[in-house]
Amino acid sequence: MGEKLKAMVVWGGWDGHEPELVGKRVEKILLNENFDVEVHDNLDAFLDEEYLKTLDLIFPLWTMGEIKGEQCGPVMRAVASGVGLAGNHGGICDSFRNNTEWQFMCGGNWVAHPGNDGTPYKVNIKNTSSPLTFGIKDFDVASEQYYLHVDPAVEVLATTRFPVANGPHILNKSVDMPVVWTKMWGYGRVFYTSLGHHDDVFDIPEAGELLRRGLLWAAEGKKIAVANGTTDPGEFFVAKFV
Repeated sequence: MGEKLKAMVVWGGWDGHEPELVGKRVEKILLNENFDVEVHDNLDAFLDEEYLKTLDLIFPLWTMGEIKGEQCGPVMRAVASGVGLAGNHGGICDSFRNNTEWQFMCGGNWVAHPGNDGTPYKVNIKNTSSPLTFGIKDFDVASEQYYLHVDPAVEVLATTRFPVANGPHILNKSVDMPVVWTKMWGYGRVFYTSLGHHDDVFDIPEAGELLRRGLLWAAEGKKIAVANGTTDPGEFFVAKFV
């Protein structure tokens, strides 16, 4: 069966996003895919940089809060060395609002959800040729519809149309806001889905399958980086991230 991949799930922050429930769901998905999974509820799990670099995937679930330099730096350098990073909703893109380097790594940050929870909207699959979206059709969601400030370098896989709910933004032109994207951080693959205000959103088959595929895609990047001999992130860091 080959050597198992290793993943770390770290959950905490604002309880309204059900981080423990989502963390258990991610753990179950990864166990079913033959990963070794460890789960933590403290950001000190990020302190040991050399250990983080032995992982294949890191899944943070931490809405808002603060992260110390000695916790953040090891994650950023581990991902740059080839470790995959995956996350959803506010778990990585509304984490640590004062840390712009974290936002840079993740590919965007939350700014609003007009209409709040229960807003009905459609997720439109944009890149149908990607292995992450192949065969998945557009689908409907009733949840928070995230308005994000997004890195233009990301590869957008799915979008949603704004405006749906009323608000001061509606006199602007309609826009297609990214819902699912990928990007690179150094040699590490980064996957994000804005779905998951509550855990049960992933009971929607398409949403759950996008999450599963994203986790696997991000984790698989490590062995590719190793095979190519490209796991030294030093060239990417003129200044040390702290």
